[in-house]
Amino acid sequence: MENELLLAAGYADMGKFIGAGLAAIGSGAAAIGVGHVAGNFLSGALRNPSAAAAQTATLFIGIAFAEALGIFAFLVALLLMFAV
Repeated sequence: MENELLLAAGYADMGKFIGAGLAAIGSGAAAIGVGHVAGNFLSGALRNPSAAAAQTATLFIGIAFAEALGIFAFLVALLLMFAV
């Protein structure tokens, strides 16, 4: 009986860590998103350098949104590991 309870607790911990690992994938996806935002800005700035200064604010807003999603994914991973 005691071994069955320990085994069930081990499965619950394993599920938490698998879920946290899957949630942490969002942090990597956010890094890819930031790369796309910066790359597209650079591509546009090289095509039209005179418009690059006007688009800098949009660049930072896009980076902030992509990075916020990565932080939220990291927060979910931490919550799954330590709070559930």
